[in-house]
Amino acid sequence: MFEYAKPLHDLIEQLRKFPGVGMKSAQRMAFYLLSLSQAEVDKLIEAITEVKKKIFYCSVCNNITHIDPCALCTDPQRNDEQLCVVEEPFNVASIEKTGVFSGRYYVLQGSLSPIKGIGPDELRLEKLVNRIKSGKFKELIIATNPTADGEATAVLIYQTLKDFPLKITRLAMGLPVGADLDFADQLTIKKALEGRTEIKS
Repeated sequence: MFEYAKPLHDLIEQLRKFPGVGMKSAQRMAFYLLSLSQAEVDKLIEAITEVKKKIFYCSVCNNITHIDPCALCTDPQRNDEQLCVVEEPFNVASIEKTGVFSGRYYVLQGSLSPIKGIGPDELRLEKLVNRIKSGKFKELIIATNPTADGEATAVLIYQTLKDFPLKITRLAMGLPVGADLDFADQLTIKKALEGRTEIKS
């Protein structure tokens, strides 16, 4: 049975660990990397190293940043009365690209997932509760993904915060059920934001 030289085989195996990357995609990437000059490879290695060294989570909103608090948390032009809760940092970018939301964010760093061992304790909702207590928020927008895990997470957030004096809304279901926010186009997310509905008992 044919096998690549060990260094190339090892590179392909590492690339296969990326989300959504199968064997063929990993092979194409590995051969592309082989075609690069040493200078280009060094730049790539430096970029990866810099990201690992300098990117961390904002102490206020949990978004990725290189300064603390992050630029979104310190921007005086943003609306302090709205807080949007998302699952992952890349969801913030997806919403920001729509240009229709100017409030603050809170990133959960995941969603409820018994299969992955993520329960209520792992989401650390007490930090979100403290953010609500210390802020001036009048509306909480739950922008978790329209998946089974995202819906379960939305219910948990609502149950945790329903007694607070704020309006709790959920993105409109213009988003396809079972999809991730990151894969939705900007118009779909914009319409979902504009058509969000209030969550009530």
